[in-house]
Amino acid sequence: MQSTDVGNKESGKIWHRKPSPAARDGIIVNIIHTTSDYLPKVLRFLNVAFDSSGDCLIAGDHQGNIYVFDLSGNRFNLVQRTAQACTALAFNLRRKSEFLVALADYSIKCFDTVTKELISWMRGHESSVFSISVHASGRYAITTSSDTAQLWDLDTFQRKRKLNILQSVGIQKVFFLPLSNTILSCFKDNSIFAWECDTLFCKYQLPPPPESSSILYKVFAVTRDGRILAAGGKSNHLHLWCLEAKQLFRIIQMPTKVRAIRYLEFLPDSFDAGSNQVLGVLSQDGIMRFINVQTCKLLFEIGSLDEGISSSVISPHGRFIASIMENGSLNIYSVQALTQEINKPPPPLVKVIEDLPKSKLSSGDMKMKVTSGRVQRPAKSRENQIQTRILKQDLTGHFENKENELSDGLNKKRLQILLKGYGEYPTKYRMFIWRSLLQLPENHTAFSSLIDKGIHVAFLNLQKKYPIKSTKLLRVLQRTLSALAHWSAIFSDTPYLPLLAFPFVKLFQNNQLICFEVVATLIINWCQHWFEYFPNPPINILSMIENILAFHDKELLQHFRDHDITSQVYAWPLLETVFSEVLTREEWLKLFDNVFSNHPSFLLLTVVAYNICSRAPLLNCSLKDDFEYFFHHRNNLDISVVIREVYHLMDTTPADIHPDNMLDVFVALTKGQYPVFNQYPKFIVDYQTQERERIRNDELDYLRERQTVENMQAEVDQQRVEDEAWYQKQELLRKAEETRREMLLQEEEKMIQQRQRLAAVKRELKVKEMHLQEAARRRFLKLQQDQREMELRRLEDEIERKVHMRDQEMASAVKDLEMRHLELEAQKRLYEKNLTRNQETVAKEIREDVDAYRRKVNLEEHTFHRLIEMDQTQNQKTQKLIEENLAKAEQACLNTDWQIQALHKQRCDDLQRNECYQEMAKLLQKNRRKEIEVLNAMMEKEAKKWEEAEEKDFRLKSEKKASALSDASRQWFLEKEINDALEHTEGPRCQYEQVASSCLPRTSPGSDVSEVDASTWISLNQRKIQWDTMEQDLLERVRNLRQRLTAQARNSCQTPHLLAT
Repeated sequence: MQSTDVGNKESGKIWHRKPSPAARDGIIVNIIHTTSDYLPKVLRFLNVAFDSSGDCLIAGDHQGNIYVFDLSGNRFNLVQRTAQACTALAFNLRRKSEFLVALADYSIKCFDTVTKELISWMRGHESSVFSISVHASGRYAITTSSDTAQLWDLDTFQRKRKLNILQSVGIQKVFFLPLSNTILSCFKDNSIFAWECDTLFCKYQLPPPPESSSILYKVFAVTRDGRILAAGGKSNHLHLWCLEAKQLFRIIQMPTKVRAIRYLEFLPDSFDAGSNQVLGVLSQDGIMRFINVQTCKLLFEIGSLDEGISSSVISPHGRFIASIMENGSLNIYSVQALTQEINKPPPPLVKVIEDLPKSKLSSGDMKMKVTSGRVQRPAKSRENQIQTRILKQDLTGHFENKENELSDGLNKKRLQILLKGYGEYPTKYRMFIWRSLLQLPENHTAFSSLIDKGIHVAFLNLQKKYPIKSTKLLRVLQRTLSALAHWSAIFSDTPYLPLLAFPFVKLFQNNQLICFEVVATLIINWCQHWFEYFPNPPINILSMIENILAFHDKELLQHFRDHDITSQVYAWPLLETVFSEVLTREEWLKLFDNVFSNHPSFLLLTVVAYNICSRAPLLNCSLKDDFEYFFHHRNNLDISVVIREVYHLMDTTPADIHPDNMLDVFVALTKGQYPVFNQYPKFIVDYQTQERERIRNDELDYLRERQTVENMQAEVDQQRVEDEAWYQKQELLRKAEETRREMLLQEEEKMIQQRQRLAAVKRELKVKEMHLQEAARRRFLKLQQDQREMELRRLEDEIERKVHMRDQEMASAVKDLEMRHLELEAQKRLYEKNLTRNQETVAKEIREDVDAYRRKVNLEEHTFHRLIEMDQTQNQKTQKLIEENLAKAEQACLNTDWQIQALHKQRCDDLQRNECYQEMAKLLQKNRRKEIEVLNAMMEKEAKKWEEAEEKDFRLKSEKKASALSDASRQWFLEKEINDALEHTEGPRCQYEQVASSCLPRTSPGSDVSEVDASTWISLNQRKIQWDTMEQDLLERVRNLRQRLTAQARNSCQTPHLLAT
């Protein structure tokens, strides 16, 4: 047999050499899954399912890892990690690469094995899903839990229908019949209904089975043609129903060693047209037997008592069987190898013809005896009569009922009958009966090896925690517990083991071997699954008890819940002490007569029965201390009533919560050597063992250190004696030194007095120094204050000086404005004189105008240079030049009509000079913000005039070239004048006059007289009035601005350079 460990691999080969299964067991390969952690453990497979082809199967373990095994391609792949245990699988969907998995969170998921993606997530169940049935078309699926069944559409993954039932009934299984459109629903009350898939119309209901052979159905199987239904339960009988006739037509009795049937499935055959004849029956002993339902022959079986089968699935074509073993591994069986012996041609039949005596010979009395392997059928019965057949294991033999046979010639069935009759075993023979019931092997050598290991370190100080008066009893208890701890490491850390073993130690204190084996047998059988949650109490066992109590006495359980009383209060104290605290010796012996005579679940049902029989006082309790006291002390309760209640619970408890399904049957200790007990979380026990070893080492280190301290103490005592002698010698020296010390003290007092005087002098000097420092500090502060006052005065003087300067500037500005006004008046009179002269002699006016224009240009240039050298003078003269330019521009505008060409040149020249003045104004803008406003107003006025001239320029296109040349010449002139403004004052003025003269109009002497009219005088008067008004307004604004600046300077008290404008 090949074995494959998938480990942490995601893919690989299933087997590494061609499998050759033997006919004996038929195993192709054994597949296990172990982890590679520090403490490796086996991951148990829980469910397995074949696809529709039968060559691929899917399996899931309890950690949610789902693998696909391709038996034809010899490959396995990890297709999904769901992180939670799967409760059911289905791999026969319409889309071949998809599968359904039911998870522990009550949901169903659909995954793709190729892309490994989640296809859909279906929710709706409120309890664990234990069955998934897929329609033959692959379009529908039925998921079944204990309380409901739901029909799903696998195309949309939507729920179509939901089957709701009463809570007291319960569902056993709901599934599709093969190759049909019928749904079969089987309930816990043995009712079976057939439904139409599309309409969910009830087609029929099977009649109840006869009372003579009534069993509670738990498992079902249907042939491929959907005609025969096989049903079984907690019995060795199988019921075969004909679904076409809707009646029970056959009852098959399995061998007596089969007490319960856990799984049924028909073995397909390619040549039986779906009417399968071979049925696989998995019983409680972990063996799956395959029988022929027609001949009732046992064909072959798989599994064994040592390697039991937990669940099994047969491939659709009937070539493979996949079985999950009780150890969590997965076995793949070859049906061909298993049926190799069966399919051999039968040997020739031997027919014996016997001659009868002649006197009795007649044609009607001649019989033919044929010896064959078939079981003779009974006579043909009526049509509705049920046939009962007994299954034979082989052709000639029969089973013997050896299960109830005990050693020493006792029979368990007879002992149970005796126990039910008398309620207990005879006291004289009780120990003998117990030894026979428990089948104690009495392994003296193995027990001696455990005892020879000595007292376990965990029980060295047992008497401190459990003070026992009897020294012998304490010694026996220590030896028994130590032997258990040496047998399995977990018992060294089990806190309740002394409580569990003490009543048996007290009972068998004169035979330690029997005592040890009784306790070991009790732990293996009646303490199953107690250590799975170590070091915590067995939550799974307590949950079983709580479920049973909830079924039989909901009121009492609700009372416990209302007062926060858990199963660790009302159940665990009874279990960990095996009722020794609440029962007397006689009651306890009577109880364990029944416990050892029944299934291991009897002890758990006893806890429930004890609570139910004590419900009256328990319902009156309301405090937790009262409950704890009740379950730790003896109570007024008849143990016979409790035992009768236990038997009643065994018969009335439903199968889904009955402990029989969760607990294995009784297993005796093995002969020679005791079995290995490892049904506990090994890593926790190993950790506690390591911690205990560490503590023991620490204790040894402490003892060594204490010995060292004691040795040191002895040395200290010796040293103390030596010190005493030395102190006596030193006493004499001390007295001799006393006198010297007094002399030194006197000298020291003198020195102290001198030091005090010196310290007083130092203090005086220090005080004087502090006074001097204080005076110097004050002097320095006064000096700083004087300096600050001087600085303030200086600032005030500076501010006053600035204010005085501002006032002087304002006065000078006023005087300048007055002087400018006078100059404007003089200019006005001059302009009037020039205008009169122009009117008198036109010819002379042209020359005079040219001369005047040149003088005006020279004057403007002279004013321009002065304005650069002296800010105030240049500003005034610039304004004067601008005003003269405005007058000239207006005069030129008046003379344009009669001398348009000359006037155009002058306007161009004035416009260029205006640009020059704008540049000058930009340079003076930082120091004269408000004066720039005045200049801008004047410039705006002048610009308007030039705009009028520009409109006329469009009619003089022929002069544009000359005007452009004049602009370039003037630009060059201005750039040069700006760069050499302070060095060359006369040269630029001449050049300016030349440019201006070139721009003056050149006309004949008699061309202007006829054009002058009275409008010239009116325009001049209007201009004069406007300029006077603007001048007064601007002066007022400048005066207000200077006053505000002066007030700001006085308030801010800033430095002079910050106050300057």
